[in-house]
Amino acid sequence: MSQRSFRVALAVVIGSVVVVLAVAGFFIHRALAYPDARHGGAGRDVEIEIKTGMTFPQIATMLHDKGVIDRPTWFRMYAMWEGDTTNVKTGKYLIKDNLTPAQVLAVLIAGVKEVTTKVTLPEGRNMLEDFAILEKQKVASAKELETLARDKEFLAKHAIPGDSVEGYLFPDTYEFRVDEKPQVVLDRLIAHHQEVWNDLLAKHPRDAAKIKDKMKWSDHDILTMASIVEKEAVDPAERSRIAQVFINRLTFDSFKTHRLETDPTIRYGCEVPVQKSAACQAWNVTDRLHTAQLHDKDNPYNTYEHEGLPPGPISNPGKRSIEAVLAPDGSDYLYFVAKDARNHVFAKTFEDHKHNVDKYQK
Repeated sequence: MSQRSFRVALAVVIGSVVVVLAVAGFFIHRALAYPDARHGGAGRDVEIEIKTGMTFPQIATMLHDKGVIDRPTWFRMYAMWEGDTTNVKTGKYLIKDNLTPAQVLAVLIAGVKEVTTKVTLPEGRNMLEDFAILEKQKVASAKELETLARDKEFLAKHAIPGDSVEGYLFPDTYEFRVDEKPQVVLDRLIAHHQEVWNDLLAKHPRDAAKIKDKMKWSDHDILTMASIVEKEAVDPAERSRIAQVFINRLTFDSFKTHRLETDPTIRYGCEVPVQKSAACQAWNVTDRLHTAQLHDKDNPYNTYEHEGLPPGPISNPGKRSIEAVLAPDGSDYLYFVAKDARNHVFAKTFEDHKHNVDKYQK
């Protein structure tokens, strides 16, 4: 080979090396700059959901498809370099579309900030009213809660008799996550009810045994009566007396019908059950009860027409109403009528009751 040819060959080799080094340097520079290179978005929020079981390549691809990052392979390599491919938290994110890869990864590592809300479920509300409150506070869908509340498998799991969770959603103030799963919500309410119930049975073991033996009631029956007391009593001091009135109506020979004769049970039967009588369907729930509803034998919750307890609870009672049924006051009253917005006047005979009605209601 001539000296001239050697020089040409050497120049070609050196030139090739320079080009390769330049290209390599360019890509190395790009790779090193990638984590801090802002994505060319408009600054809009993009919803990203990282689900349990997703691999990091799947996450990177999703971020790319959603327009949050460029170069998903580079993003994966960057995360591998940082040792964070297994540190991503599951959850629903809102991520700006103009962040740097380093910022996006930091968001995924930090996890979703849990948003919670406080919810107060008052005593004496039925389950549909509770579900409306929970939906308003963005805890869960009222429709989804109701569907689960009537689900036979869910009821069997919690050993709840009847056709819904009515009565077992303990009224209290709770803190729930926003957009919580309906099962988590109902599980928690039912668990709290069970805690309170067990505490009351432990506090009143003899009273509980006595009322069960005397009335031949189950736990569900006691809860049903407590739900009625909750709807009728306003002043806590009257709860045990109102409970006793209803027990007397079912047991005293002088009260021949042995019917509870209480309006809230009729209203419940017209508002909450899936199957409703014709009279209930014709009734406006914001109106007072009419003769058609008061004499409606097709409403199983009509305690003017049917003896004994209704099919199940008509509200979710609090601790004091449950305790009032376990330990009623022992009086022999059979009637009561409201004398003001808070208190009632009680009577032992129908004649005295009529006098009270004339005095306080007319």
